[in-house]
Amino acid sequence: MFKVDPTARVEGAPGFRRMFAADRLTLGVFFPIEAFPHDQPTLRDQERLAVRAQELGFAALWCRDVPLRDPSFGDVGQVYDPWVYLGWIGAITRDIALATGSIVLPLRHPLHVAKAAASVDQLSRGRLVLGVASGDRPVEFPAFGVDIERRANLFREDFEAIRRVLGTEFPVLKTSRGVLTGQADLVPKPMGRLPLLVTGNSGQPLPWIAAHSDGWITYPRSIERQAETVARWRAQVEEAAPGRFKPFAQSLYVDLDADPQLPPTSIHLGFKSGRLFLLSFLEGLRGVGVNHVILNLKYGARPAAEVLEEIGAEVLPALAAGNKTRTASDDGTLA
Repeated sequence: MFKVDPTARVEGAPGFRRMFAADRLTLGVFFPIEAFPHDQPTLRDQERLAVRAQELGFAALWCRDVPLRDPSFGDVGQVYDPWVYLGWIGAITRDIALATGSIVLPLRHPLHVAKAAASVDQLSRGRLVLGVASGDRPVEFPAFGVDIERRANLFREDFEAIRRVLGTEFPVLKTSRGVLTGQADLVPKPMGRLPLLVTGNSGQPLPWIAAHSDGWITYPRSIERQAETVARWRAQVEEAAPGRFKPFAQSLYVDLDADPQLPPTSIHLGFKSGRLFLLSFLEGLRGVGVNHVILNLKYGARPAAEVLEEIGAEVLPALAAGNKTRTASDDGTLA
């Protein structure tokens, strides 16, 4: 945990491997795993649901980073600090990936982010996938003494600092956040190369994201529009790193009805439908190159436990059967 392996590749990280492969679509789920009104989740039964998601074959459990409650925003994440919560959830799960969607870099010191991320990665045996963002809640920036107009620059600076201190022993680093002179080191180091994904644009041009990140997390769109977005991403990745696979992930709000044949109606950033449309939509996303979909159950009418069971029994096996390439998890089951 003190040494950097210069030969390590992100594809070797267990969390990344469980979630991502070319021509393959996996599903994750956001905490809180429940439907709830406004911004007040109950947070009941989350541990059991997390373990059940792992057993059913979901690829990842996703945590939000929401430092302050803003009732007008309508979303308070999983309430608990993401690093504390990931440690808690990591201790009760075995091989499901632990992902952040996303850590708000301008509101945190990059050395703290790097240390927390490497700690979770080590303690979970390489399951962390670190999604990062520049932040989108104006009320938080003055509370932390950060100029919101600087968030894009801070994001880029912090991203590069985190990458450097995690991948270099006794680094020399000078940023607006502070100075490392090579006399001190950030430990622990991650198990290998820690997957680092950018959310949205975070104030950066797409060519920069394609060159510097290990993947891109973006927002739900129609299949036709997402096909165009994926194509732009693949083109930029090929230009920046020819032949390299960098995954494309997206979120999706779903209200899964008990009637499997119910046609879709729109909800915020997603749809209400039966499972047949959900499966067809996911297969369409896979067809245009989406690699991972993060389901958010906030607007659901049914208990989250029922929805997890139905997706696990009916949707995940159908997706697995259609995936062109599949990766085995550490215990030999399909991730």
